[in-house]
Amino acid sequence: MCGGDATEPAYFRGLKKERRNPAINVMVERKGVDPVSLIRFAARKRMTVECDQVWCVVDVDEFDLARAVTVAHEEDVRLAISNPCFEYWLLLHFESCTAPLTCYDDVELRLTRHVPRYDKSRLCFPDFAGGVDAAIERASRRCATVGTEHEHNPSTGVWALVRQVI
Repeated sequence: MCGGDATEPAYFRGLKKERRNPAINVMVERKGVDPVSLIRFAARKRMTVECDQVWCVVDVDEFDLARAVTVAHEEDVRLAISNPCFEYWLLLHFESCTAPLTCYDDVELRLTRHVPRYDKSRLCFPDFAGGVDAAIERASRRCATVGTEHEHNPSTGVWALVRQVI
């Protein structure tokens, strides 16, 4: 489940196609929903869909992620949190970045050095396909404890989800 309605689903659909993994099923909840609502929606959906794991992909944004982490644990839903945003995960496909990034604009500035035509509303997965393994390595070194990403800037737990599905 993804809180975003364009970038994250396009990335995971592209990953599924690239790696030819039928195990990936991307479901999208409406944009702008808070993480706790997304987690509860995912937990309800799990009851109607056969699956091994349920993940929610969320950004830090302005949300209370400490509460979301607690609810996710209670609902047996895994979280892939990006701080400050999902685009940090995309940036790691090209470079290691440990300098604090305060917002999406900071990340986009660095990302467009590698993908000049980057448009979050129309992500082109082939731009990132060659860097998936490097991004996993970079992200896992940055924050090895999945679920605590909201406490570290920058960081992302997307690596743990991607590692599960490739």
